[in-house]
Amino acid sequence: MFSDRTLTCCDCGNEFTFTVGEQEFYSSKGFSKDPRRCPECRRARKHDRENGESGRPNGAREMFEVVCADCGQTAKVPFRPRGDKPVYCAECFKNHGGGHK
Repeated sequence: MFSDRTLTCCDCGNEFTFTVGEQEFYSSKGFSKDPRRCPECRRARKHDRENGESGRPNGAREMFEVVCADCGQTAKVPFRPRGDKPVYCAECFKNHGGGHK
């Protein structure tokens, strides 16, 4: 069903082999698209993400200060509120069924 295929990396432009084993793995995970980056560029990208080289100062996520729509306390959230939906502090968010259960 699968056979080794040669792909071109979108970052460095080098060709790399998408092996039968990798294709089987991708298929087992439900991935429908081929990898766009060679293994070296994937490793470099992962390293950059893990070491804060994301384009943000010190790799820190930008936080936005809000007033909780339930309790009125000041909270920080990792997204810019648009104003069309209520924003909650962490505790009220959990009480509304948000987050992991």
